[in-house]
Amino acid sequence: MLPQDYLDGLSVEEDAEQRRKQFGRNPKVRNVVAERDGAVVGWVVTGPCRDVGATGLDGEIYALYVAPAMIGTGVGRELVRHVIARARSAGLESMYLWVLEENHRARRFYEAAGFVPDGERGHWHMGGASVPELRYMQVLSGVPTAGQGERTGL
Repeated sequence: MLPQDYLDGLSVEEDAEQRRKQFGRNPKVRNVVAERDGAVVGWVVTGPCRDVGATGLDGEIYALYVAPAMIGTGVGRELVRHVIARARSAGLESMYLWVLEENHRARRFYEAAGFVPDGERGHWHMGGASVPELRYMQVLSGVPTAGQGERTGL
């Protein structure tokens, strides 16, 4: 889904160093990891929605990754449940995310978690290429949607 030359140019070490520098800079940005047997098997980062027109009551899932061997084990579902519960308890009204249009597996995952495409489209630019994205959202106030569970004092 991403240009091979872009992927070839990525460095785990550089990415890790860049993320270390970002930790703690913005207290509204939250990083959450999932662990199994002492090993990190998933990670999600959330914060204020960065889109034009967003309000202080809109959050965003910036990234969600699960170790390939752990996909389908519930790690991703638990991470999403956790961040949605935190967003609700913080008084957010909605949560947004962007997903690659061609990433049908991720789209099914987010739809099962109660997110729906809201009609906004964009392009992620990297390595001289442009990859189409779709925006998904979930209303956090009011009646829960599929995959959200009961709306209680989470």
